[in-house]
Amino acid sequence: MNTNKMNTNMNKASCPALFLAAPASGQGKTTITAAIARYFTMQGKVVRVFKTGPDYLDPQILAQASNAHVEQLDMWMAGENYCQQKLYEAALEADLILVEGAMGLFDGEPSSADLAARFNLPIAIVMDVKGMAQTAGAIAIGLANYRDDYECYGLIANNCSTDRHAQLIREALADKLPLLACLKKDETITLPERHLGLVQASEVFDELEEKFTLAGEWLKEGVIRANASSPLFPNTILTLPAPVDFYATELPSVKPLLKGKTIAIARDRAFSFIYQANTRLLEEMGARLVYFSPLTDTQLPETDALWLPGGYPELYAQQLAQNQTIQQQIQQFYQSDKPVLAECGGFLYCLNELIDLDNKHHQMLGLLAGNGSMSGKRGCQGMQKAILPEGEIHGHAHHRSRAIMDMDAMGYGQRQRHPAPGEPIYRDKKLTASYLHLFFPSNPALIANLFTGQLQAVDKEKLNAWQQIAGNQ
Repeated sequence: MNTNKMNTNMNKASCPALFLAAPASGQGKTTITAAIARYFTMQGKVVRVFKTGPDYLDPQILAQASNAHVEQLDMWMAGENYCQQKLYEAALEADLILVEGAMGLFDGEPSSADLAARFNLPIAIVMDVKGMAQTAGAIAIGLANYRDDYECYGLIANNCSTDRHAQLIREALADKLPLLACLKKDETITLPERHLGLVQASEVFDELEEKFTLAGEWLKEGVIRANASSPLFPNTILTLPAPVDFYATELPSVKPLLKGKTIAIARDRAFSFIYQANTRLLEEMGARLVYFSPLTDTQLPETDALWLPGGYPELYAQQLAQNQTIQQQIQQFYQSDKPVLAECGGFLYCLNELIDLDNKHHQMLGLLAGNGSMSGKRGCQGMQKAILPEGEIHGHAHHRSRAIMDMDAMGYGQRQRHPAPGEPIYRDKKLTASYLHLFFPSNPALIANLFTGQLQAVDKEKLNAWQQIAGNQ
């Protein structure tokens, strides 16, 4: 437990922290962040990990590695004050805070660099150096000095398997940047992946534990290879960085808008894309949460509202189709005009059928007139606001499927940086469904309206304008 918490300024907490970023996706950030988290956890340290951006899969891996829940940090989706408060709360209890970046260091608005700069988080650059030597040093030095509003802690050279390779990179860096570790390529450490990213942690729990066990020695060998213990640069990835000061901020008070309401949430291998921030908010608003499995359960819990979140229904479409009992109960719930929110995978589950990656057709709930099909590597991703009659709420899309609908949308998402309409949003009875994953804390009152069924009429004029723009794309 971090003992350096008591401060005369009760609105400040200090904690060692490190931001792991990269020049691009696919450099090994999650593997290395998880390995560092498990290493310090095994040393008896309390480690809190955050993931930049609206990611569901990486946080599952990082949560298992650190034995603690993982929050998403995104200054657009969640807001700057929200991010500030979550870092402060983590600093109150942690011995180390790790933040894993998204994509490349400067990609997105706001970028990983913007987040690191805003909260004074020192950056460790993770780079796959396969196929380069001195150039790795040039790129790392360039990233470290591209802006002057953040501190660069050093370079972690991934896929650097020989002492000679490490020497060339170290010489290229010279006295300009510490070389924190040179990690060899090791398939026993690499995390398993599938079409939307990493495999869900719950599917490979034991395999991940084996990888985390091996990762400690992998890190130690990488530090030795980098010769990071040179007196010139004492920085390594196996010593705690200097403490960072984090400050409390005031967030809007949460009103008990869902007091006395029960919300049933689909949660199993097919439906698992659930932000802890979302469930925490529902409980803070007074809701009682119950969970059920559309894969295996035969009884829908007694509930006032239903949430079908995203996940991987395409991988379990046959099992979902075979569970006719739970399908019938969900259909009856919907027909009784009770509130339902369906996001991405949950949206696909609401359609007539889902065509999987093997082109097999599976019967789904049939609540909305349309069919879903997987589209291999093509899809959509990016930040969007859901524009609803009840207001606007931040979220994002990330899917490799398409929905062919036989009904009109009642609204559209608004892309963060593009004028074209975003994801169509559908509503029938009190069911609201789309590909968008919503971040509930960005508009708690709207979420309360969705789950209590206090829905407003569609603005036909605004919808016609959106449809005209969409038709011209």
